[in-house]
Formats: sequence, C-alpha cells, structure tokens
Amino acid sequence: MTYADTLKYLYKQLPMFSHIGSDAYKKDLTHTRKLCAYLNNPQTKFKSIHIAGTNGKGSVSHILAAILQSAGYTVGLYTSPHLKDFRERIKINGEMCSEKFVIDFTIKMMEQIKILQPSFFEITVAMAFEFFAEQKVDIAVIETGLGGRLDSTNIILPELSIISNISFDHVNILGDTLEKIAFEKAGIIKSNTPAIIGEALPETKPVFEAAAKEKNAPLIFAQENFYVQDFSYQHDFLNVEVVVVKKNEHHNYIVGLTGIYQTKNIIPVLETVHQLQLKNWKINQHHVEDGLKRVKQLTGLHGRWEKISNNPTVIIDVAHNVDGIKQITEQLELLAYRQLHIIIGFVKDKDITHALSLLPLTATYYFTKSQIPRALPEHDLAALATQQHLKGKAFPDVNTALQDARSHASKDDLILICGSVFLVAEVNY
Repeated sequence: MTYADTLKYLYKQLPMFSHIGSDAYKKDLTHTRKLCAYLNNPQTKFKSIHIAGTNGKGSVSHILAAILQSAGYTVGLYTSPHLKDFRERIKINGEMCSEKFVIDFTIKMMEQIKILQPSFFEITVAMAFEFFAEQKVDIAVIETGLGGRLDSTNIILPELSIISNISFDHVNILGDTLEKIAFEKAGIIKSNTPAIIGEALPETKPVFEAAAKEKNAPLIFAQENFYVQDFSYQHDFLNVEVVVVKKNEHHNYIVGLTGIYQTKNIIPVLETVHQLQLKNWKINQHHVEDGLKRVKQLTGLHGRWEKISNNPTVIIDVAHNVDGIKQITEQLELLAYRQLHIIIGFVKDKDITHALSLLPLTATYYFTKSQIPRALPEHDLAALATQQHLKGKAFPDVNTALQDARSHASKDDLILICGSVFLVAEVNY
C-alpha cells in the first residue's frame, strides 16, 4: 500500500465526523480502549497533558508544545483536524510522523478495523498513542476532538487537565446550555490530577467545581493568577503584557501569533507552565518567551489569523462558531484597510444565522463551501446572509472565490477567509 492508498482506505472504511457529522461520533470509549488494548496500551507509556475547550484548545496545545520543546523535551502533539496533510495530527517536536508509520500501522490494524468498525477519529487516536509510545516522547500534548467526557482521547491519565473556555458549539451532541457543554468538557478532569480552567463563566464555574470535588482534583482558575494588562501589534507579532497576580510582577511576551484571542489563550498556558514547574519539570522564563515567540516554527501551527499574502493582505482563520466569529469581528475593528472582503463558508450544524448577524455590513462577501458532504451549499448560505443584509455573490469553492476577491481588491484592501476549518484547509497558498 502507498500512503495515498492508505488514506483512501481510512477515509472510505471509517466514518468521519468532518464528512458526515454526528453519525460518526461514538458516545463511549469502548472502541478506543479495545484498539489500545490490542496495542498493549501505548497510552500508559508516556506522560501527557490533556486539553479540551470550545475555542482556543488548538492554540493552547501548540503553544504548550513549543514551550516544552524550547525547554529541551521531546514532545508529542496530537491535534485535529488537519489542514493539508493527515500527518499534521501526529507530530513530535513539530515533525509529522512518517508516511511509512501511517501505512504500517494501518496494515497492522486492518483486522481490528474489520472487527470493531471504529470511527476515523478512534483509529487516529490509537495511531497517535502508538507513535508517541514507540518514539519514547518525554510528554505528549493531547487535544480532545469533541467534548471531553466521551472523547476518544479520554483514556489517558495526564499530568494536568486543561479546559481553555466554554461557548456554544456542537450543541446537538454536547448540549444546548453552557452548563451541559461544561459538564462534557469537565469529563477530562481526573482523580487527584490538577485541572486548569482558562476562562470561567458564572454558568460554568460551579460545574467545574463539582467535577473537581468529585474527583478530588486540585482546581485552578488561571484568570485568578494571571491577566493581560495590555497588548499591541509589533510587525507580525503580538506584544502582550501579563501580570502575575500573587507576585504583582509584569512580564512582556512577544507572541508569534497575531490573533488578539491569543491574549486569552496565553493565560491557561502560563498557569500550566507554573503547575509543571511545581511538578519539577525544568522550564524557565527563557523557555516560555522562546516558545511563545516561535510557536509556528517549532510546531507548524497554521490557520490562526495567519497572513498568507500581501497587496492585498489575505488572512486565513479557522474560526467556525459564534464565539470565534465574535473574536474575529473584534480583531477587524483594530485594523486599518480600505475595503474588507470576506470569503466565508460553514458546515451545516453551526448556528449560522447568529454568526452572520455579527459580521460587518460594509464588507463585500463571497459565499462558498468546502468540498465535504457536511458543508452548507453556497447558495443556501447566500440566502441566509441576505436576511442579515450582507451583500455578495456565491462561489462553488474557496479558491474561485479568492480569485474573484483578488480581482476586485486594491492593494490596501483586506481579504479574510473564515467560517470553517475545512474551508481554510482548501485554500491554495
């Protein structure tokens, strides 16, 4: 089997959430446990950090991995979904696992796949755990796929559990209130294991407190220990001033990610570093500064308010739910440009009308879709947008939309592509 053959087999044989939505979501950990048992439980052979959250968990995962790498550790990183190459999901020190490993693992697991009929996500989790164990990583940063309590990654016993934030997403699976969603995310909290909450709300704080009490887990609200006092742009970096509350210390960090929402993500990261230091992990201030500044180079993170070209400026961002779109509109208010062009597409199970209602009326819109079954057709999106008084045209794919936007934009304009991870993944650059 070639690498291409292997991916074709995995995509064809296994139900994928990105393609078919909730029908691919397995609401228990049985298959993951059985797959890992067959592999002699690789998840028990390395230390880990577990990260959940509605938004920000990908950025938090990558920043933490970068800091740990800077400190000299061999760091596994499991995230999802991927943008360009399946192997982006499984990295060690920023390097993707080899094509040969993916092929060999898949061949080895074919009989188990036939017997268990796992989801695509379940088999990739087992694959990541096997790779990290085989390569003897010092620690692996593991991002949940969806939720937490019943997420396939939730068979690990981590050093720390982190929940970045809670907002509305996947309400058909996780619940239609913040309390219900928080309950699912809080499912990653483990017995006697510190749990760090990046952003707590009045609705979610009691949920986290109850979960931690039940598990006898130390609960740390990062906002109580660190806060961002100020931030500014510095070329292609974000300059952030952070206050350490108990020491009344001020630290300035240059962050190699320019989305202002990173000012939220940096708080649970700094608290996590502090908790790791208490557990005798050798991380100093220089490692923190270096990891924050070089996160993209160290981990290969893409798609977070990322500039992909100039004249006109083209930005891609994987924001795909109401809270993410809200943060994007806040970012746009800080920027100077002549005219704004927004290329946008959603998958069907999002709160699309609410998201559209947040977008600026003065932008020119290019409604499009990713090439997956879950994508909302571009003409349906255009019709919903018209109800919100947004003006634009429909395009069959993101690159056709981008070509049209570039043809109508001046060099001082801004083109933004957002609304779906899968849409951003299809941008040619």
